[in-house]
This record gives sequence, structure tokens and C-alpha cells, in this order.
Amino acid sequence: MHPNRKFRYDAVVAGYIGVDLTPGFPPARSAVPQSTIFRPGKLVEVEGLNLSLGGVVANTGLAMLKFGRRVALMGLVGNDMLGDFVAGQLQARGMAAGIRRTNKAGTAYGIVIAPPGTDRIFLEDPGCNRLFTAADINYDMVGKSRLFHFGYPTLMKSLFVNGGAELRKLLAGVRKLGVTTSLDMTLPDSGGLAGQADWRSILAAVLPLVDVFVPSIEEILFMLEPKHYARILSKAHGGDIMNVVSPDLVVRLGNRILNMGVKVLMIKAGHRGAYLRTGDIGKLNAATSLNLPAENWHGRDLWIPAFPADPRRIRNACGAGDCAVAGFLAAMLEGADIEKTGRYAMLAGRDNLYGIDAIGGLSDWKHMTKIIGVQIKKVKQNE
Repeated sequence: MHPNRKFRYDAVVAGYIGVDLTPGFPPARSAVPQSTIFRPGKLVEVEGLNLSLGGVVANTGLAMLKFGRRVALMGLVGNDMLGDFVAGQLQARGMAAGIRRTNKAGTAYGIVIAPPGTDRIFLEDPGCNRLFTAADINYDMVGKSRLFHFGYPTLMKSLFVNGGAELRKLLAGVRKLGVTTSLDMTLPDSGGLAGQADWRSILAAVLPLVDVFVPSIEEILFMLEPKHYARILSKAHGGDIMNVVSPDLVVRLGNRILNMGVKVLMIKAGHRGAYLRTGDIGKLNAATSLNLPAENWHGRDLWIPAFPADPRRIRNACGAGDCAVAGFLAAMLEGADIEKTGRYAMLAGRDNLYGIDAIGGLSDWKHMTKIIGVQIKKVKQNE
């Protein structure tokens, strides 16, 4: 569709941004159950405090930058000390041009409790992200990009109220530019306003405008089948729900999502890897600047296993899903086949575990490509 169009950026990553405050946990030989940490009166000794950028804009955006893609970032921060920290960190990387500041609310922050081998707990203040609207998008910048990735409308009140009308307006504005649209989520707070929203209706309204959708199984189950989600949560007894989610359920949810209009779906499934489901890729290639191998990508239905992680090297799991998405989108932009694209996602998610922050443990694209090549060779030898 764009044979003569010049693109300044491979991707614009927009949406939620803030600061993560992460206490450091000492290495452990095995997973540390949350029940051993969160007990009234218990003192838990930690090692240091890491202050880092958080949210999809920083995690996925800067990971894609590390993977060699040309990236622009868009987000909203306050005119406060944390906003100064965000602006300073991004200015040092030459990535602050799309970050806007406001006096109407403070910068978002999250206290991240991420003990080794255990899913994270967030104490999150969305701050001025609650005020983010379609007007905060620089569409001229987006029009110079091949892909637009947006994250965390679940934490952005102005986007999900009124049936998601503002999120639909935002995505419709991007779709008019012929840019590939991509959307990520977080798990809504069940006791908050987002938890009470009708996400089935919101998704029905916005997913026809989404080409690539990359939620976790927990997020999409909560949104589409909240009663089923509650039963599974109870059955998990406080543990990882992936241990009690059946593959058939994931496939069924995938069918529902593709029927809403999504062309490429990656459902993140923690230690079980990711489920990939695709629709009419030829149509997607024709409508955007993507050049995916259509025969390989069209109408696919497959699981990609997680990359094995060395528990001795795990530092935290903050941003693992965001980094997996970065690997997935970076490989899509390169036109890789679907199996290799899934492997890039899983490798990026695994490497994230080895850093003190979201991107500190990531390798560059050349090294990742080498690792994946070795893995593919081993698989072929064992066939």
C-alpha cells in the first residue's frame, strides 16, 4: 500500500508511562511464595531500591530501541519530581520529543513487589495517565511510522469510560493513516473503576480497529469471561492461574478475539509461553506497510514454548510481558516467519528476568538472532 512512502520511524509506542520503585530481593533457589512475604507483622529484608521508568512506553518502547528499531515515544507526565526523572532519563537517550507534561495531575508511579520466581504485585498510582486522550497523540509523528503500539488503556480512565469511546477515537485516527495498530493491556483492578467497566463491550468496539492484540491470558479471561475468571482464580488457591487454565480455554478465547476483527493475536501465558492465532495476513499486508510471509502467517494456530530461564540469574519479572511484545513486534517489522517471531518474543521475555529493571537484561538483536538460530538447529536435529 505504501511502495513510495518514506518512514521516519519503525514504531511509535504510546500510552502509559510512569516510574517504578522496585525493592531488590536476594537471589533464591526456588520461587518465593507471596504468602511467605505478605503476613501481618512480618519484616522482610530487601536489598536496595531500584528507581526506573515503567509502563508500556518505557518498557516496550526502549526494548524495541535496544533491538535496533527506530522508535518514537508518546506519553504524559506531571510537572513534578518524578516527571523530571522521566524526562531526564528519556532526554539522555534522545527519546523525549513525544513526552508531554501537565499541571493537572502528578506523574504515575508503581511500587513493584517482584520476588524471584513469583508473579509481581503492583501498588499503582496512574497519575496523569488517567487524563490521557486522543488529543495527546501526535498524529503527524504517527503518520511517519510503520506501526503504532498502544498500551494500558485499562489504567487510563479517560480512554475506557463511556464504553471506550475515546480509545476508539484514538485508534480510528491512527487507522486512517494506514499505520499498523497494536494494543496491549493490563489486568484491571477488580475493586476499581476499570474492574467495573464492561470490557466485553469495550473490546467489541475497539478491536475492529486493532491489527495486533497482545494481552495475557489472565487479562483477556477477566475481560471476556469474568465469572469463569473468578472460578479459575479460586481454583488456583493464590498460585499461578496458568497451572489451572486449559489449552482449550485459551483457543476458545482466541477464536472470540479473531472474530472481533484482530488479524494477529499473541496471548501471553507466563511459563507456558504464548498462544499465537492469526487471520487474513494478506489483507493486513495490503492495508499496511507490513510485509509478513503471508503463506506462513495466514490462518495459524500454534503455541510457542517459553525460553528456559536459569533461576540463579533471575533478578525480577517487571516488564517481562512488555519485552516479549517488543521482541514480537520487532520481528514482525523485519518480516520474520511466525515461528521465529514467537521465539524472539519468548527470548526477550526470558532475558528481561535477568535485569534489575525492564530492559537491563536484554541482549541486542544480533545476539538474539544467534541464540534463536542455535535453538532452531537443535529442534531440526531432534525431528
